[in-house]
Amino acid sequence: MERDRSRSREGFHGQGKGCQMNIRELVSDLMSVPGLSGHEDRVRRQIAKHLSPISTESDRLGNLWATFEGTGPSVLLFTHMDQLGFIVRKIEADGFLRLERLGGVPERALASQEVLVCVGEGRDVRGIIANKSHHATTPDEKYTVVRYPDLYVDCGFESSDEVTAAGIQIGTPVVYAPGSSALGAHRLTGPAIDDRAGCAVLIDVARALSRRANGPTVHVAFTTLEEFNLRGAQPLAQRLMPDIAIQVDLMLATDTPDMGDRGEMVLGGGPGISLYSFHGRGTLNGVIPHPAMVGLFETTADAEGIRLQRSAQTGVLTDLSYVQLVGEGVASIDVGFPMRYSHSSQEVVDIRDLDSLRDLLVAALSRIGPDFSLSRD
Repeated sequence: MERDRSRSREGFHGQGKGCQMNIRELVSDLMSVPGLSGHEDRVRRQIAKHLSPISTESDRLGNLWATFEGTGPSVLLFTHMDQLGFIVRKIEADGFLRLERLGGVPERALASQEVLVCVGEGRDVRGIIANKSHHATTPDEKYTVVRYPDLYVDCGFESSDEVTAAGIQIGTPVVYAPGSSALGAHRLTGPAIDDRAGCAVLIDVARALSRRANGPTVHVAFTTLEEFNLRGAQPLAQRLMPDIAIQVDLMLATDTPDMGDRGEMVLGGGPGISLYSFHGRGTLNGVIPHPAMVGLFETTADAEGIRLQRSAQTGVLTDLSYVQLVGEGVASIDVGFPMRYSHSSQEVVDIRDLDSLRDLLVAALSRIGPDFSLSRD
């Protein structure tokens, strides 16, 4: 029954017609574009292309948004478009690159990974993070994680002159090699699913909003710098001053052998809402959602027959934690999709969760009318 309803909604919103990509195709396309935090411009241009002919705006930080005017409380619906990665820290005389980590990159998952050194479109350079030859490692080294300052990238250069001739300098962005692969019938794997999957969902939501007859004012935004300092969305929120903020990002899937004690978030089990997030590692920030927003999504999911999962995690933080404090305070909630293996070069998402998340967001927004109460009572 849920599948039939989803098809009906897609047809009404015009998905699958003409040259518009569906969510699976959008995620794959956006994952093919590098966009290190602070260097999101290629991704921003690609998203704007997918949104066309919808009119968009951008600011000095590179945030991109489209506004759909309406009545009642104004809504900022946003997701981040940047990804974590590295910056070239040093160029060795023999042509190897040393890296500085940007964002929460897991050191134990780095050795032998393929990377892309982002010089410019058509000029990017492939490389690998070197892994010491197994035959030369000592017994202790075999069970030791090499710290990222000690790792180096091999791009096939033989000298520092070759490196600079290729356009690589100190400060050049480096990301996991872009791309994606199907995993089973419904799943996708690759880097930067966090949060190109969220971007794909919001592109589809924006298309739906462009066809609506009425509803609240909604700013659909794609933000910068989330993986760096979580504050790229803050100036945008200060500019738009929304009453409501809905942030879309991953939810930690807990259905693998190593995650069973962290919750009940199942890949393929539908979208989720966060009831509690707190970083707990030097950043005293997080989000406890506004009760009106929790009620909105629970009621909407029930009415639409969409299974809604729930998350409560320490160690997780999104840029909503700063957006919620703008102005007189913003009624806020984190909404998202289950994802496995966060911040690794091979994250995993289920496309069915993204389709259901789109349906949930469109339906929830339609329920925010002029009399929608943001009272905590």
